[in-house]
Amino acid sequence: MSTKLKYVGLDVHKDTTVVAIADGGRDGEVRVYGSISSDLHAVEKMMAKLRSDGSTLRVVYEAGPTGYVLYRRLLQLKIECIVVAPSRTPHPKGTRQKTDRRDAIMLARLHRAGELEGIHVPDTADESIRDLTRARADAVHDLTRAKQRLKSFLLRQGYRYTGKANWSAAHQRYLRELVLPLPALKAVLEEYLLAIDQSVQRVSRLEELITTHVPAWSRYPMVEALMCMRGFQLTAAAVLVAELGDLRRFEHPRNLMAFLGLIPREHTTGQSRKLGEITKNGNTHARWILVEAAQHALLPPKVSTQLSLRQQGQPTAYRELAWKAQVRLHKRAWLLLQRGIIKPKVMIALARELSGFIWCLLRQVPQT
Repeated sequence: MSTKLKYVGLDVHKDTTVVAIADGGRDGEVRVYGSISSDLHAVEKMMAKLRSDGSTLRVVYEAGPTGYVLYRRLLQLKIECIVVAPSRTPHPKGTRQKTDRRDAIMLARLHRAGELEGIHVPDTADESIRDLTRARADAVHDLTRAKQRLKSFLLRQGYRYTGKANWSAAHQRYLRELVLPLPALKAVLEEYLLAIDQSVQRVSRLEELITTHVPAWSRYPMVEALMCMRGFQLTAAAVLVAELGDLRRFEHPRNLMAFLGLIPREHTTGQSRKLGEITKNGNTHARWILVEAAQHALLPPKVSTQLSLRQQGQPTAYRELAWKAQVRLHKRAWLLLQRGIIKPKVMIALARELSGFIWCLLRQVPQT
């Protein structure tokens, strides 16, 4: 059977893909097949040629900007394929040469040795919601940058707003009524204000799209369950569920914490054990939304009117777990602050513990 098994490593780029093949068996040959077009039809022809002698193919490539289209097409062709994270691909130390051919050979060889672990690939519906929530995050980032550019421009001209809150109604009236000495400066001010208005409208449109599409999503029951927790309204809950997907692949909450990059770095040798900052591996969007939600733990536990409305119709077990999380996180937050731990570290600790509660909550949701 080893002669009928071929491990195929693909180094995928926008226009071309370099292919390497490792024959089954410990001493099987590892060779470069060549470079082909990244077009799916070219890949299909190459796979058909490799399978023409009755071989079974096991394909691997690294995740990148080309997405998962190739992975899904190979599954349709009934070809086993995994996608691996570049950050988790073993690289030999001391290597000073990196080429597409070497990368493809390395992938094929490591896949044959069983040293590669595939990442979770979302289905098309999950990926569409994830792209929608990420588009909103990009729009919010653009809005923040547009506001900062305007504030920097006015500061260079010597204008400082002395009101109580930036971007309030009073602040916006101040900006509209501001008189600058030169026409060019007034034109710049109007352009910056127009950019902010456009960014605000873009964020609003994307939030409306989230409100429209998320209720029709198959994972909406998970979103509703997560909205039972404090700090998770529709957008935040949709972001986290879209980024995490099916939590059944995490056997223990520690695995989820590691996936989110919320566990500390560790260097242990002999009797020495050193812990450093968090790893920051894995999904940055999910980690960001968890840290934002953890800010609510500094407030006294409370079921507000809005939270009560979100919890209506949900199982009692969800509500009880959400209340337990509020009490636990609030107590831990103030214990850490009283010990003199700086607030950023406290927020990371709370986000890590919050991820454990979320793991417990979402695993209770029936899978459709």
